[in-house]
Amino acid sequence: MLPVTIEGFDMPGRTCGRGAARRYENVHVGVQRAGDVVDLFPGDAPTATWSFEITVRPQDDGSHDVGGPFVHGRRGDRFLYLSWGTVDGDFAMFRRAKLHFDDCGQDVLASAVREGGLRCRVRMTDGCGDPRCARVRRPDATWSAGRP
Repeated sequence: MLPVTIEGFDMPGRTCGRGAARRYENVHVGVQRAGDVVDLFPGDAPTATWSFEITVRPQDDGSHDVGGPFVHGRRGDRFLYLSWGTVDGDFAMFRRAKLHFDDCGQDVLASAVREGGLRCRVRMTDGCGDPRCARVRRPDATWSAGRP
């Protein structure tokens, strides 16, 4: 098992969207574990940090494949979800950000296995001031090896 820590910074706030039809209140973000969004943080928190474990399996070609309940996608296209939603009793998702292991790189993943941990720092606000969504890449998502 490999410990993973996602560190979210530059949070967008608890309200987002433009106009009455696309306005969201009491915005929160969590990490997706299988079909559930867990470990919610309010959108106006100073930071958000999630820690969990993934499995790492060496492949015949020297690369590594990852798995576990927090990992989504098919082999060769694995990723983690950060899910945004509103909280009014229940969590109602309205967008997700994807953190792809391909963007991490096999060299960083191999170092993480040796060092005992993988980290990803993520800017949580997009260029419009809304919660970040879609595939998040450098410089907005930075992967590194190291213990949590």
